[in-house]
Amino acid sequence: MTCTIIVGGFFGDEGKGKIVAHIAHQDNPTIIARGGVGPNAGHTVQVGDRQYGVRMVPSGFVYPDARLCIGSGVLVDPRVLLNELDTLDAHRRCFVDFRCGIIEEEHILRDKASDHLRETIGSTGTGCGPANADRVMRTGRLARDLPELQPYLLDVPAAVNAEIENGNSVLLEGTQGFGISLYYGTYPYVTSKDTSASQIAADIGVGPTVIDDVVVVFKAYPTRVGEGPFSTEMSHDESTALGLQEFGTVTHRERRIGAWDGEMARYSAMINGCTQAAITGFDKVDHACAGVTEFRRLSPRAKEFLRDAEADIGRPITLISTGPELSQIIDLRAEYCT
Repeated sequence: MTCTIIVGGFFGDEGKGKIVAHIAHQDNPTIIARGGVGPNAGHTVQVGDRQYGVRMVPSGFVYPDARLCIGSGVLVDPRVLLNELDTLDAHRRCFVDFRCGIIEEEHILRDKASDHLRETIGSTGTGCGPANADRVMRTGRLARDLPELQPYLLDVPAAVNAEIENGNSVLLEGTQGFGISLYYGTYPYVTSKDTSASQIAADIGVGPTVIDDVVVVFKAYPTRVGEGPFSTEMSHDESTALGLQEFGTVTHRERRIGAWDGEMARYSAMINGCTQAAITGFDKVDHACAGVTEFRRLSPRAKEFLRDAEADIGRPITLISTGPELSQIIDLRAEYCT
C-alpha cells in the first residue's frame, strides 16, 4: 500500500484530475486528500459522456469508495464547497480540516478591486490572495468558526496518517502547477503560496518519510492562463493551426499554448522529488494516438517524443493520457515497479 502525491509540473491545467481519477480506480485508496491554494484552481474529469469541473472537492471524487478530505493548508470558500457537495451528492464522504482558512466575500471584493492583481498578475479574482494575506496576519476566520461547516469538520492529518499506519493507500492531490509556485515559479506572476509536492504534503499534514511516490504530471504541450513569462509559447495563429485551443476551468479565459519545455520539466522534477511522471494531452499533438491504451500501438513519432521527454525529466514516464475520457490511458506502472 502506498502514499502517493500527484502534482502539476508546468503552469497548471496539466490534466491532474484525470490522472488522480485513474490512479484512484486502480489503487483503491481509502482517502483522497487535496492540498493547494483553494478554489482558484479547477479540475476537469470526464467519465463517459459526462464532464465534471470541481474547484474545492478533490478530483478523485469519481472513485466512490474513498473519503474526500480537504487539508488544513487549503482555503475554503463555503459557498463553492457546499454547491459542489450538492451537485456531486458528496455530503456524506467529504470532510474539511477544522483549521482551513475561509474565503469571505470581502476577500473576493478586494481581489477583484486590485488593479495589480487583476490586470498585472492576472488573478482569478476568487479571493485567495487576500484570504492568505489575512491568515498570515492572523486576522482571518477558520473553518471551525462557521456553523454551516460543522458537519464536515475533521482532523484531516490524523485521519490520513491513521490510514497510512494501517497499511492502506492514500492519494494526496495538488492543484495548479510548479510554474506558478510562490517560491519557484515566475514571480511575481504566481499564485499566493507554494505548489510543490513538499507543500502539498504539508497542507495535508503528512511527513516526508511516509511518501512513497510523487507523480508529476506534464502536458505534452504546456499551457498557461494569465500573465507571466512563457518561454516556449506559440503565437495564437500557430496554436490554432495545430488545433490547440483551450479555456480555463475557473476563469474561462483562453489558455496560452506552448511547445514542450524540457528544461522546465527537468527542474520541476528535481524540486518536486519526482519518482515517476505522467504525460497528458498526447492525442492533441499526435492524433494517431487518440484513445490508444497499449504502448505498443503508439506511433513511432509518439515513442520518440516520450523517449526525449523521459530523458528531460530524468524519471520514468509511467502514465500516458491519450484522450479526455477516464479509460483513455496507458498505465505502465506495473512494468516500472518490476
